[in-house]
Amino acid sequence: MNMSTVVRTLQDLTVEEHTLTVPLVWGDPTDHRTIDIFARVVAREGGESLPYLVFLQGGPGHEAPRPFHSSTSPAWLDEALAHYRLVLLDQRGTGLSTPIGDHDLVRGAEAVAEHLTHLRADAIVRDCEAMREHLGATTWSVLGQSFGGFTTLAYLSTDAASLEDVFITGGLSAVGRHPDDVYALCYDKMRDASERYYRRFPEHRDAMRRLVDLADAGDIILPDGEVISRSRLRSVGSALGTNDGWQTLWSILERDPSSNAFRYDLMHAMPYDGRNPLYFAFHESSYADGHATRWSAERTEPTDFRDDPTLFTGEHIRREWTETVPAFQPWRDVALHLAEFEWPSIYDAAAISASGATGAAAVYINDVYVPYEFSLETAKLIPGVQLWQTSEHEHNGLRSGPVLSHLIDLAHGRRVR
Repeated sequence: MNMSTVVRTLQDLTVEEHTLTVPLVWGDPTDHRTIDIFARVVAREGGESLPYLVFLQGGPGHEAPRPFHSSTSPAWLDEALAHYRLVLLDQRGTGLSTPIGDHDLVRGAEAVAEHLTHLRADAIVRDCEAMREHLGATTWSVLGQSFGGFTTLAYLSTDAASLEDVFITGGLSAVGRHPDDVYALCYDKMRDASERYYRRFPEHRDAMRRLVDLADAGDIILPDGEVISRSRLRSVGSALGTNDGWQTLWSILERDPSSNAFRYDLMHAMPYDGRNPLYFAFHESSYADGHATRWSAERTEPTDFRDDPTLFTGEHIRREWTETVPAFQPWRDVALHLAEFEWPSIYDAAAISASGATGAAAVYINDVYVPYEFSLETAKLIPGVQLWQTSEHEHNGLRSGPVLSHLIDLAHGRRVR
């Protein structure tokens, strides 16, 4: 295994940059393909001997935040560094960990799709174990946000002995469920979120109807050349899954649709874009615990969503986007291959239950991405992980510093501040 380490000092932070070369296919000695895995280890001055906390980012398909850039430094960084050295791992295929991008498509759709089948949470766990061993840590703790929480469940399925405390935020995924179950329930959550929004701003329902008519006529063209379809327009409702996302939606629906401000704001509000094509092509696989997805979100669309285009959608991907979204058109055949792939099971409920996991998890009652009901089912498998059920935050609550503080207090038996 090749490795490299770079140490930097930035203000009061010590940042070590680690790169490991690991197998693309763990557990198959006959497959000699390799990829690089990159992580930054961040510590405050004087905190270099604290235990490690590895952060697993949401997505899938997004790199870890950067600790020294004002636009990406996480709000919870100070709280984490008060207790831990923080390991910011770029999950395989993202950031500086052999990133997947348009340049890969020259290899052909089938080859790229096959490569992507090796980027799942179980492989990320193996990468984590390689990084932990490289750092010389017998054990460490983990903070999993959203898909990072899914990955933490995969960690508990195979390597629980390596984990001290687990902290999960909006990431208690359904275990042993079909993806159709998840996406169907997410439609219910988006229905509720849509109606709550329109109760606050009833005039925006007519505004949305006007925009749907414009989209159907092909009259909404984004600055990047995308002719917005009805389904893409409705996906802007994904913003309702964040603490202040209603403000994003409000600012779009109040604008003149012929204005530059409207077109640019709408473009930036799209939940999937060309910067992270892996997020689009790979997203439904994150709920595929032993099943092919076959465009699950599209197939499970309820009748009322088909009849009422003012109902917003969330992380509901549509096959038609591979034809209508310029950034996704090159990925069409890759996405079609992945939709038919029979994904193996990724969680072991018995192993999770036997893991003896300790820590704390935030479950957001109004979460439109990771349904509350399935999170409670999964929480029963890990009774040692203290549960914080809250409607104070939406799915991105971790970006509010107090969430991590609450979880650390719960895990250590302290009264929540």
